[in-house]
Amino acid sequence: MSTQDAVESLRRLGLSKYEAGVFVALQQLGSGTAEAISDTSDVPRSQVYGAADDLAERGLVEVTQSTPKEYRPVSLTAAREQLTARIERERERAFENLDALQDEAAHDRRVQGVSTVRGRQPIDERIIALLETARDSAVFVAPAGSSLSPDIAASLRERATTGVNVVLVTAEPALGDRFDADPVHVIVMGEDNPADFAGRALMVDEATVLLAVARAEGGTEEEALWTAESSIGRILAQFMQSGMESGRQRQTDESSA
Repeated sequence: MSTQDAVESLRRLGLSKYEAGVFVALQQLGSGTAEAISDTSDVPRSQVYGAADDLAERGLVEVTQSTPKEYRPVSLTAAREQLTARIERERERAFENLDALQDEAAHDRRVQGVSTVRGRQPIDERIIALLETARDSAVFVAPAGSSLSPDIAASLRERATTGVNVVLVTAEPALGDRFDADPVHVIVMGEDNPADFAGRALMVDEATVLLAVARAEGGTEEEALWTAESSIGRILAQFMQSGMESGRQRQTDESSA
């Protein structure tokens, strides 16, 4: 390997051109002054001092406080350990930064984005995934029994048992019976209730909303949009919250009549 090859290899390990030149020259000299290092390398004498001091800070060079000052390289074993540790630190720092950037970008997408999903099974899976994020409250609108899959029902029960306020809104009284033994509050909309069901809906923590409808009237193919922690999500959540309060009030009035 030529001197230039050695310098280039060290540069790929993170040393500057002058640092690498000084370190390679010291391997050839064993020890030397700035003048000797400059004569042995392509590093200008004026640049040797700064590069050698930087190498000393990296733990790659020892400095002898003499007149003139002399420099001695650490052993290759010690140099390898120092450079390997530095590469590892830089690797960890790089991926920590990338991870932070990824989290920030994901947050921005959640704040600004509205996503769509098609197909009954993918929508069911998205509903369950969003339910798993619920910390305070979850409201699921299931117009009929067919709107509530066993897996979604199980997810509603699971969240309710963890202390999340889970509400099921439906037009089918029989669905209430399915949750008699569970801490899931069921609101049954009567025929005279002005609320209309266009499809399924989910609201989580009054900020995440999913709305799902059949793609064509009477069709079986379902399409949904959902948004998490966004302005539009909070607006839609307010509409859902208003409708739920209306239904809850009507249910109370009918019970007391």
